[in-house]
Amino acid sequence: FSIIKLLQYIREEIILVLSLSSSDPVLPSLMKKLEKLGCSKALVGLVTPTGYTFNPDGSCIYMALAAVFVAQATNTPLTAADYVTLFFVAALTHKGASGVQGAAFIALVGTLMVIPSIPVAGMALILGIDRFMSMCRATVNVISNAVATVVDARWEKELDGETLRANLAALTG
Repeated sequence: FSIIKLLQYIREEIILVLSLSSSDPVLPSLMKKLEKLGCSKALVGLVTPTGYTFNPDGSCIYMALAAVFVAQATNTPLTAADYVTLFFVAALTHKGASGVQGAAFIALVGTLMVIPSIPVAGMALILGIDRFMSMCRATVNVISNAVATVVDARWEKELDGETLRANLAALTG
């Protein structure tokens, strides 16, 4: 299937997520759309909410990149072990950061604490753009969970291919 067509199919949810900076309000409509797309109801009911809880990709990517950005902006040299530590800590701390506006910023402060050489005061560099970054995090989370649901449905043979093709082909431009 075409990822571009899938994005067009869930465009209303993406716009809502961008305006609210939260992916939670679109969960019910996203689930309905994925069922209508041809994914089985049972699979959508399991994979999509689970993805919201355990697969907030946007938050994890943000944590890792923001920590490295603060280190570079404050001219703090990092070793390979520091990068690996930041990656693993970000992979753990991002779990609770996607549900509440601004929670990722607080979780990032906790992530930075594991590398004492990075000054936490460097977080002031990110504070001004955190609202914009929150919009991006939430959007990535929704898109990745929609794609994951379709891929899982296809993998588990819980996807009606004809319905998928018909719904995506019906989209214009």
